[in-house]
Amino acid sequence: MRIITGTAKGTKLLTPKGLNVRPTADRVKESVFNIIGGFVIDISVLDLFAGTGNLGLEAISRGAKSVVFVDNDETSVKIIKRNIELTKFSEQATVKKMDAIKIIEKFYNQGQTFDLIFCDPPYNCGLYPAVLQKLSIYNLLTPNGCLVIEHSKHEEVDCPENMDVFRVQRYGETIVKFIQKHKI
Repeated sequence: MRIITGTAKGTKLLTPKGLNVRPTADRVKESVFNIIGGFVIDISVLDLFAGTGNLGLEAISRGAKSVVFVDNDETSVKIIKRNIELTKFSEQATVKKMDAIKIIEKFYNQGQTFDLIFCDPPYNCGLYPAVLQKLSIYNLLTPNGCLVIEHSKHEEVDCPENMDVFRVQRYGETIVKFIQKHKI
């Protein structure tokens, strides 16, 4: 796993041993960022269930202003911090060891919003309904923001009521949905 392009292009990222973390494959990540394109420049990003920090670090490398990495696993948090050091992105990165559902409400109470939110929880664990409901209720996405959800093709993941899916990509076992708020 590596940073594909940008200021940290080619940097190899650390990954944990075992099956607890499933980093986004480089080909899927590259496709996601090709779809997002220049939108990533100078924006704020939330990387929920960050795992290794792979997606958020790619966003910084491509010009994101800031990324908040959230994961509740101690090993993942340590790996994210090491990967931030490897890419030299400590000024743009914040790491929070916290439950994703709880931090959504905390960010809302702090008035914090994000232009891009990556949501990539462990597959087939039933986390999507609660996380998407919280994201919908607490409105962390800026008006022209984008929510990118990655899930298994074996899971049914419904879009929140106040949002619209504008693109769906399939990559073998993985489905990526690109979502925006309803246009008013």
